[in-house]
Amino acid sequence: MSTMLCVLIGFLMDCILGDPERLWHPICGIGKLISVLETCIRGLLPKTPRWEVFGGGVMWVLTVAVSFAVPWGILWLCGQVHPALAFAVQCIFCWQIFAAKSLAQASLRVYRALRKSDLNEARKYVSWIVGRDTAELSAEQVTKAAVETVAENASDGVIAPLLYMVIGGAPLAFAYKAVNTMDSMTGYKNDTYYYFGRIPAKLDDVFNWIPARLTGLLFVLCARMAGLSRKGAWKIYRRDRHNHSSPNAAHPESACAGALGVQLAGNAYYFGKLYEKPTIGDALRPIEPQDIPRANRLMQVSAAVGVLICCAVRLIAEGLLW
Repeated sequence: MSTMLCVLIGFLMDCILGDPERLWHPICGIGKLISVLETCIRGLLPKTPRWEVFGGGVMWVLTVAVSFAVPWGILWLCGQVHPALAFAVQCIFCWQIFAAKSLAQASLRVYRALRKSDLNEARKYVSWIVGRDTAELSAEQVTKAAVETVAENASDGVIAPLLYMVIGGAPLAFAYKAVNTMDSMTGYKNDTYYYFGRIPAKLDDVFNWIPARLTGLLFVLCARMAGLSRKGAWKIYRRDRHNHSSPNAAHPESACAGALGVQLAGNAYYFGKLYEKPTIGDALRPIEPQDIPRANRLMQVSAAVGVLICCAVRLIAEGLLW
């Protein structure tokens, strides 16, 4: 029961406060740990494909172990002082793990730049939240990139952490964030990370397999509540949920595209190289800047419903076990 209250309080704090920019964030610590481990491991192991794959696996194990153990140890120590202190600290941890408001804020910067017809500024802001090359993107492509990011990160930044919080509290959710951060930093198919980032990328796919599908289904369920098309979301989700090289990314993207009635994805440049990608959704109308706040509304409604459903399921399971 206390874990569920921490999740609810943490989610409400994120909705109200977001990520305070002046406060140090634990995910920054995880990122620094990954960088240090990568440097040390690369310096110790031979530079061959097999050893690089092994080194990436060692980095993964160490990063996940530390990311779980540190918050678990902090909560245990707080619990020795007083249970109320452990409860308060876990609420803060849950708040720091959720990323719904920060995702909305980042994408809405792109929206406001597009509304001002400042394409250069829109490209700059979208480059902060996507991995593709943005210098030559048109206004339509910038809009697509922002909408796709909101859809995909609804899974990575909200629903997946929520699931792991419900199962194992803040420590397990931080372990998941370590998995996701490693993929963001090393999961590239380029000369630097093709082998070293292989295990982090594959295990990120595993950890996101259920959350991505749950996010897609939540988008379908909540589309009408967000003022969008539930019928379109279900149609495109069923048809296009596998239209991506990632086993997970197209699940939320397809439901979002169908709900909006627009076409997403397609070819994109990464590190100067063109990657041919299938499209997702039907172009029932041209995509427009207003689709960014619409996608955010879908994400936020789905996140709230997801929190309520997951907490209810956990409480029912605890009641049955009790």
